[in-house]
Amino acid sequence: MTIEPRVLTSPALDSATAAAHLRAELALDVDPDDLIRDLTADTQRGYVVVETRAPEAFASARIPGAINLPYRDLTPESVSNLDRSLVYVCYCESIHCNAATKGALKLAEFGFKVKRLSGGITAWQAAGYPVDRDTLALSLTSAPTPRCAC
Repeated sequence: MTIEPRVLTSPALDSATAAAHLRAELALDVDPDDLIRDLTADTQRGYVVVETRAPEAFASARIPGAINLPYRDLTPESVSNLDRSLVYVCYCESIHCNAATKGALKLAEFGFKVKRLSGGITAWQAAGYPVDRDTLALSLTSAPTPRCAC
């Protein structure tokens, strides 16, 4: 009796379909390495990095230069002053949080171009990349750091 590999239980896509799917994934996702290269080379043009978690999470640790747009608070009115020519790169806590997806979805529904940062702030910090913190958040060392905060 021949045992079929589990990996091939569902057949692989033909190359053209696979390429289209993977191209679409890359159109939606950014990885921390590409983002840090832009930040350190000062080539961050055409996009804004957006923290989509709550303000307390933003205060405790954020990607330098990021703005805070908590997904729960996004309305057409709250984003009316944003530049529609830019791409908004949304991030949240990690792959276990979907605040970036929820924020990117709302922004896309409001007519903005969006991407997501793969792995969120957790992947960013795991790679050893810098974070900014509010002074007040630094003084609250006894308080636990907000995790998902969405």
